[in-house]
Amino acid sequence: MASDNTAALLQRTESVPRPKMSGGTTGPLLVAVFAAVLGMLQFGFNTGVINAPRSFIENFIKENYEVNSETMFGVIVSIFAIGGMIGCPLASWVADTRGRKFALMVNAAFGVVGAVLMGFSKMSTSLAMLIIGRFLIGINCGFATTASPTYVSEIAPIRLRGAFGTVNQLAVALGLTLGQVLGIDVILGSDEGWPWLLGLAIVPSTIQFFMLILAPESPRYLLLVQRDEEQTRKVLSNLRGTSDINDEIKDMHDEDHAEKQEQKFSIADLIRIKFLRTPMIIGIVMHLSQQLGGINAVLYYSSSIFIKTGLSDGDARLASIGVGSMLFIMALVSIPLMDRLGRRTLQLVGLGGMTVFSVLMTIAFFTYENNTTMSIFAVIFTLLYVGFFGVGPSSIPWMILSELFSQGARSAAVSVGALVNWLANFIVGLTFIPLSDALGNFVFLPFTVLLIFFFAFTYFKLPETKNRTIEEVTAIFKK
Repeated sequence: MASDNTAALLQRTESVPRPKMSGGTTGPLLVAVFAAVLGMLQFGFNTGVINAPRSFIENFIKENYEVNSETMFGVIVSIFAIGGMIGCPLASWVADTRGRKFALMVNAAFGVVGAVLMGFSKMSTSLAMLIIGRFLIGINCGFATTASPTYVSEIAPIRLRGAFGTVNQLAVALGLTLGQVLGIDVILGSDEGWPWLLGLAIVPSTIQFFMLILAPESPRYLLLVQRDEEQTRKVLSNLRGTSDINDEIKDMHDEDHAEKQEQKFSIADLIRIKFLRTPMIIGIVMHLSQQLGGINAVLYYSSSIFIKTGLSDGDARLASIGVGSMLFIMALVSIPLMDRLGRRTLQLVGLGGMTVFSVLMTIAFFTYENNTTMSIFAVIFTLLYVGFFGVGPSSIPWMILSELFSQGARSAAVSVGALVNWLANFIVGLTFIPLSDALGNFVFLPFTVLLIFFFAFTYFKLPETKNRTIEEVTAIFKK
């Protein structure tokens, strides 16, 4: 799922006293935010869109190539995550060297090229075009999960950063649902329609590119990297709708000064130094819990799963729409709960619920034959499994690393977490089909075992970070 760097950027300023900021929601700010989060919508869309057309893509492969169609479909699904692993660090480098806006515009080009290759792959009878297009879209989405939240958090007023940060998760869920809706039979879920379905990824990238022309560069980048205070003031005044921006300029200078005073740690330091190694292990396990709990098996293959429960192809695609819808609803529900119940509590509730319903899904898979009621329950259990994922595991792994590390180590820790997350995503996407063939109705039991481990690890190892400063959290690991 999508990464959320908003918490990391919020933590940068935690130790710096801040005056009250002026300005609120303005037209230029909304345009810039909407342009940025189209990248996260693209991520959700391309995660969910590959689900429905599986049978048509496999038929295309069978008709034109003498290869195992199921294996090649697994490659098409998983190559997306390889692109994501490349896109994350690439985004950080481009954004830091050329600016946030430039990085987003470059990324939109990846999206356009990838969409064109996928859209014309069947017409060209080219499996290579489909795989390369999916790979480029993966770069686009990995890039977006780093660059989009960074840009949004840097242009938003401090008091609205949390609210605007949640828009990223909502955009992912909306894109996922949109991809699944468009994949139903009566729209583009057909042998003729699937290339158009995949090619529609060109739409958000094209709109994003032209909207970004109207959007400003990040004020923080202009001030702290380019050292152009005059241009920073112009951009901030336009974004805030007021010329009363001196406090915000001062706040950015103070933040920069505090950051420079702190010792920097490398990725090697995260392994070598014990008080950094422990939170790094916790963060890695949290990211593994997001992917190896089996959620992407559902997101990538829910239509196939529902067909196995006895639903027709058409009904299975309709049921898959509920997966994205459930994630969207739970993203809304979890927003007020995050600071009320705490990260640890929500992670435990989410993992516990996923464990229970993965067991019930397995039971339903064994009892659906000639039993319409159990087919319906199999769908319900799957949707509830997704719902509990949305309670905590969907967002907390991305958030927790920024709350376990001080600024000097945070960048390295978040980079490791993102790499682990995309790598686990790749493993699940590549192995689920052969795992399903080998285990049949027991396919979710390995995920259940892992979920039990993740629940126990979280219970015993993850500290609560709610209402604690970064100094209080890091002190826990220094004892």
